[in-house]
Amino acid sequence: MTALETPDQVQDELRRVAASDRLLVALDFDGTLSLLQDEPMQARMLPDSRRAVEALIAAPDTVVALVSGRSLRDLEEISEHAEDSAILLAGSHGVEYWYPGEGAVEPDDDDAEHALRDHLRELATAELGDLDGVWVEPKTFGFGIHTRTASEADAEQAWQYADALVSQNAPHWRRRTGHNIVEYSFRHEGKDSAIAALRERVGATAVVFAGDDVTDEDAIAKLGPDDLGIRVGQGRTSARVRVADTRELAAALSALAEMRGAARE
Repeated sequence: MTALETPDQVQDELRRVAASDRLLVALDFDGTLSLLQDEPMQARMLPDSRRAVEALIAAPDTVVALVSGRSLRDLEEISEHAEDSAILLAGSHGVEYWYPGEGAVEPDDDDAEHALRDHLRELATAELGDLDGVWVEPKTFGFGIHTRTASEADAEQAWQYADALVSQNAPHWRRRTGHNIVEYSFRHEGKDSAIAALRERVGATAVVFAGDDVTDEDAIAKLGPDDLGIRVGQGRTSARVRVADTRELAAALSALAEMRGAARE
């Protein structure tokens, strides 16, 4: 299926989903609400994105969630999430959650896997620390290898080392790729399972999910006929709609909030 891209096509799809009884708007963060950053912890929601999110929160029978590969702690920081926020969070690709009035919901600890995580992180950091532009990101259930500012040769060296390290010591871990990152995790949940959990949690009759990366396609591919997937930027996608960039997405979300208000009057 070819994603719809013209303004009229996008508006028609937004209008369709805006008529749903109870709508969940689930959004990736990096590259979707925020521009991609060389220093990942500097990512922040664009002003237009924040205004659109706030308008959706205020719309009737509408729930907003952020769904990210970031750890819950890092997602809270970069999204500037407050304890009184109405925005639901799903971190670590749907392993960690935060709900209004309840707070953080995290899985039981696995001491053996956490010890292995720490050991492999230390090995990767020691081996790759001298490669310019390569950063080993600690994650709750594993680690990621960032190479956004690395040379092609250094990036390839880092990924080959990390692949061999995990293959030899933790072959049961899940490997994911994204924009200039390879991530390894001992948890196998994906954004598709996060969307399913959030849908059930809020009783949504339809879901809008927007994302810009390979891991977002896990969720987009599992959306139903009443839902709407939005791909931000280029790349192969199962989404019904494609927008050019984060600013175009913000405009679409603002339009959705306005339509939602009109549809529920």
